[in-house]
Amino acid sequence: MSTTRRSLMAATVVAPLAAPAMVQAQGSSWRPDRPVTLIVPWAAGGSTDQMARVVAVELEEAFGQRFVVVNQPGASGSIGTRNVLQAARDGMTWAAGAAVDVGCYKVLGLLDTELRDWHLFFTVANVNTISVNPASGFRDFGQLLQALQQRRDIAVGTAGVSSAGRNMMETIRQSAPGVNYRHATYDGGNPAVLAAVAGEVPVVAQLLVEMAEMIRGRRLIPLAVQAENPITLAGFGEIPSVRRWLPNMPAPLNYFGIWAPRGVPEHIVASMTQVWESRIRNSARLQEYAQNRAAVFGPLHGQAAHDAAWVMVRQTAWLYFDAGTARVSPDTVGIQRL
Repeated sequence: MSTTRRSLMAATVVAPLAAPAMVQAQGSSWRPDRPVTLIVPWAAGGSTDQMARVVAVELEEAFGQRFVVVNQPGASGSIGTRNVLQAARDGMTWAAGAAVDVGCYKVLGLLDTELRDWHLFFTVANVNTISVNPASGFRDFGQLLQALQQRRDIAVGTAGVSSAGRNMMETIRQSAPGVNYRHATYDGGNPAVLAAVAGEVPVVAQLLVEMAEMIRGRRLIPLAVQAENPITLAGFGEIPSVRRWLPNMPAPLNYFGIWAPRGVPEHIVASMTQVWESRIRNSARLQEYAQNRAAVFGPLHGQAAHDAAWVMVRQTAWLYFDAGTARVSPDTVGIQRL
């Protein structure tokens, strides 16, 4: 399997904390003296929550202190992210999520922040996927696409206005004439997936990592991934690229990780950078998680992380504008069209 198809597995076991000597040996100049809060601005069980819990174990071992994951869902992730912005800039409160959200909150009018306002540390990139309940009657994306062009009442579950699933559906709408759907929003990717499994909605568009177990269990049928090429999910098989039907549909990588706002002391950022280079870049846990759930294992930080995320921010910000959901024109906040 190529490096662009490795994927993740949520860790629920609390690993023993590293001794302070390990932190010193790694050259870290920051060791928190109390538990660090890692805010996940989405419901438990979703892609951000899964990733954050794996990362928290790695950071606990590296720094010799607890990293406590706290779920604060609401307003497309902006509530939890705002709480991190409003917290003391002492390195004790970090946010987790998708970088594209942080980069587009200002365009949506949800939060006055931009990608450059944060110190970015990425772990994986996730793949948008559209799946259906087995009772829906759809067996490939072509059938669903035709139905979306002929009807306006097909409900599609997503994690909200700025979610990966909504972005995928709006990109499909831009790429195929006449597509319409009824948007059903939930408090996170996991609730949206479970709604499709239960038959509350026939279709769900979210991240593959959030659907992987339900797909392997044949509770959902994956129709297409928003990727340049087909993706192989371990224990299931190959899922076709949406480009089989829509050859020109954009498919930028959707990077996930943790971040702290500018203003956090530089020695803390330097310590996290050192841990990212020495530990996260070689994390067997994250590589296993990625391989199991068909995500891209790609730790990045600093300017490299910003540049990698910027591609999707530009595409998504103008997607919002063209769909009529933007409150602010992207070009007024320095986001030019691709």
